[in-house]
This record gives sequence, C-alpha cells and structure tokens, in this order.
Amino acid sequence: MTAFLVRRGLFGLLVLWIVSVAVFLLFFVTPHDPARTIAGRLATPQTVALVNHRLGLDRPLIDQYGSFAWRLLHGDLGYSYYNSEPVRALLFSRLPVTASLALGAAVLWLVVGIGVGVVAARRPRSLADRGGTLFVLTGLSMPTFLLGLLLIYFLFFKLHLAGIDLFPASGYVALTQDPAGWAQHLILPWITLAMVIAATYSRLTRSSLLEVLGEDYIRTARSKGLSERRVVYRHGLRSALTPVFTQFGIDIGTLLGGVIVTEQVFGLPGLGQLALQSVTNQDLPVIIGTVLLASFFIVVANVLVDLGYAMLDPRVRPS
Repeated sequence: MTAFLVRRGLFGLLVLWIVSVAVFLLFFVTPHDPARTIAGRLATPQTVALVNHRLGLDRPLIDQYGSFAWRLLHGDLGYSYYNSEPVRALLFSRLPVTASLALGAAVLWLVVGIGVGVVAARRPRSLADRGGTLFVLTGLSMPTFLLGLLLIYFLFFKLHLAGIDLFPASGYVALTQDPAGWAQHLILPWITLAMVIAATYSRLTRSSLLEVLGEDYIRTARSKGLSERRVVYRHGLRSALTPVFTQFGIDIGTLLGGVIVTEQVFGLPGLGQLALQSVTNQDLPVIIGTVLLASFFIVVANVLVDLGYAMLDPRVRPS
C-alpha cells in the first residue's frame, strides 16, 4: 500500500508539473506582452514595468519558468492588480463557498442517484425501473441554469408573494457564522446541482448493479440461502459502486474548481464566479491560480479514487 501511495503521489506530481509548464507557456510565452496582460488594461507604464521586473520577464525563458515554479512551490500564485490583493488570498476567501456547494450537493446526488439506481436494478422492467429511466432522461436533458431559475421562481418568488420567506434566492452565509442560515441559503443550489448530476449516478448504478447481480458469486450467495437484501446490499452493491466512485472523484475534483453556472444563478461568491469575473476583466493572475487550483483538486480526487477501489471491491488490490 505504501509503494502504491508513493507511485500515485509521484504520478500526481508529474501531472501537476506538466500542467504548470502548459500554463506557463500559454500565459507567459504566447502573449506578445504578458506584463501588460497581467497588469490589466488600465495599468500605467510604471505598473507594467514593475510587473515585468517582479516576474522576471526580462530574463531568459528558462529562468522565467524557474522563478514561476519556485513561487508555486512556496504557495505564491501571484498578485491580482485588478483586485489589489494576492491571488492566494482571493482563492482561499472563495473556496469555502464552492466547497460548501459541491460537498453538500454531492451528499444529495449520491443518496438520490444511488437510491434510484438500486431500486431500478432490483426490479428491472418494472414501474420503478421505468420511473428511474424517466428521472435519468429528465436530469440529463435539464440545463442547470433552467432548473435553478425554476426553483427560484416557484420556491422563492411564489412563496415570497404568499408571505413565506423560506428559501433565499441568492447570497451566502458562512457556516461558522450561522449554520442554519448557511444551509438555508444553499438548499436551492444543492437541489439544482444534485438533481442534474444524480441522473448520471442513477444510470451508472443501475447498469453496474445489473451486471454484478449476474455474476457467479452472487448466484452462489443466493444458493446459500442469503436474503435478497443482503445479497444486493452487502455483496452486489459494494462491487457495483466502483464506476460510481470513479465518476464521483472526477465530479468532486471538477466542482471544487468552480461551479460557474450555479454560482451565477444564485449569486454565490465562489470560485466559479471569481473565474468568470477574472476572464471578463482579463485578470490573468487569478485565471492562472484558478486553473492550477482546479488541477490540484482533480489530481487529489483521482488518487483518492484509486485508493477507494480496494475498499469497495475486494477483488481489487493495489500492486
């Protein structure tokens, strides 16, 4: 297990290094004047010259990348001249919002998606299975922004007209400040994000569980007289969750990098909203920081997925 962790960790570091090289070439080598791009459209010539000197853009290319990589190793993601604030501080101030949205929605979509998939797999071609198929088609066809606007209209606007202020339409309250207000402001974004993604998990769970329930060891378990519930949940579902766990790792890593549409619809000041504002304002350091942070989350999520295989499926062992 230790050797496996070391190998996966080294591979993850290799991926992050490749991403850093690609980001450096894309943002520092390709532009005609990267200092002007980083400083912003309204920067004075003195500010451009200062950025050029601080980033070492007047030095050879290898030295430039060495300085860039050295700053990354020390957690220095640059300075946003548009916001007059270090990029790391900007990202860390927005990260709790995106993490709250992604992790809360993840719990909801796992419960709903796996639950619907298991019910459909246990009774194939039944009314429950057809209902699950309808749920999957609806979820896969429904755009996130449309579902969010529908929830705001029916659960905020209509209830507000009736004098019931149960679900806020926008804003964010920190968990440490008011746990109840935190959950109240996030319940509609959670539902919006979870209902769309849960459809994928329902489909994965159903197809994987149907395949597992046809395996020889499942028939052996049934022939021993085990109850159907124990056969499905203890022996079948554990192995069937392997592709679900893979998808979960990818989704969490991606969502922690920013959920742009949902954050925009509900006015959540998270990483997705920050990334969109940075692209609009051409705030290059923040864009670079967001790309690197999202890459880090995806690499970590994939390492955790590989470790989780051995826990979910006894046939899989790290070697």
